[in-house]
Amino acid sequence: MLVDHRDALVAERTKVINRLRWHLHELDPSWQPPARSLSRTIHVNATAARLHGLPGLVARLARELLQRCRDLNIQITEVEHELADLVTALAPTLLTIRGCAVLTAAKILGETADIRRFRSRHAYARHNGTAPLPVWSGNQTRHRLSRIGNRQLNAAIHRIAITQAHYEPAARDYLQQRRTNGDSSKEAIRALKRRLSDVVYKALLTDADRPHTPAPAAA
Repeated sequence: MLVDHRDALVAERTKVINRLRWHLHELDPSWQPPARSLSRTIHVNATAARLHGLPGLVARLARELLQRCRDLNIQITEVEHELADLVTALAPTLLTIRGCAVLTAAKILGETADIRRFRSRHAYARHNGTAPLPVWSGNQTRHRLSRIGNRQLNAAIHRIAITQAHYEPAARDYLQQRRTNGDSSKEAIRALKRRLSDVVYKALLTDADRPHTPAPAAA
């Protein structure tokens, strides 16, 4: 619920920023805050200083939208801190996976529920959609993307895979080996995601079976 709440706040902030940018363009077409900057206090303050004292309805609406943006930034940060406390208590092993930061781990925890309800790593891979589907073309067997399964979980594992593809030597070596053996780049990433599904499954089992202090209660 907290992850979904944060997602809703972020979506609302995006809408507010889009409207705000339109008003800023009306006021001064030659100036715009840097892209994706209005989630940071320093840029919100700089924009507020530019708007301070400007007359007219457009400027007033821009100031109101900027204040709403500031409020949403505070709410989002508070939710992220709460999520960090919860995830650290519930899934310390999951957080050790490279590319699995707090928000990704929170998404995996929320969408998986209890990992022990899956009888095997293969069942978990089918659930999250990383188990590739075999297709045949002549005498060659290939695999295509599975469209079934939990797409939120799939997206979370995809984020881990993309991060590891850039920064994890073992993952980079594995991808290179797959491409050398004839896989396309997309097929290699799908194979890596399947391996990472097993890593996530093992980490979640470890966290589920370890004794831990109770997670902080949500307010």
